[in-house]
Amino acid sequence: MSLMEFEYERELNPVDMIEYVAANNDWSFERSGEDEIAMTVEGRWSEYHVSFSWMEDFEALHLACAFDIKVPDNRVSEVVKLLHLLNGQILMGHFDFWQQEDVIIFRQSLLLSGGAEPTNQQVEVLLSSALETCELYFQAFQFVIWSGMDAKSATETVLFETVGEA
Repeated sequence: MSLMEFEYERELNPVDMIEYVAANNDWSFERSGEDEIAMTVEGRWSEYHVSFSWMEDFEALHLACAFDIKVPDNRVSEVVKLLHLLNGQILMGHFDFWQQEDVIIFRQSLLLSGGAEPTNQQVEVLLSSALETCELYFQAFQFVIWSGMDAKSATETVLFETVGEA
């Protein structure tokens, strides 16, 4: 018998915890199905469309955080280079570009194998880390798409930290 053959009975759908956290924080949300919940979060640079999906087969709570940004055809290859550079900087999660929908999306999952239940702290950290990552790198996408900057320069610009006081 392999370890994957054990079946665990869950008391709650992990998306229920997302709904609980959203309600406690007065976030507006839409429960589009038993295994999915979506919300819109206003950030400093953009409005982020966040969805959580419970993926039963993988026992994973998947987060997708997207922002609308039109990428002209002549900038797609540079955006792909930017994705490569940014994803090398990120410890957890990654960015994707869904060209047909014209969205940049940040994706991350919380594994809950063996019947583990998510805590409200885990949910809040999952969401806040996704939003912080999107906010940190949003301008790099803007620089590449609208300013014509190359991916390496855009990455260096958004990661530039000042030291000291003026």
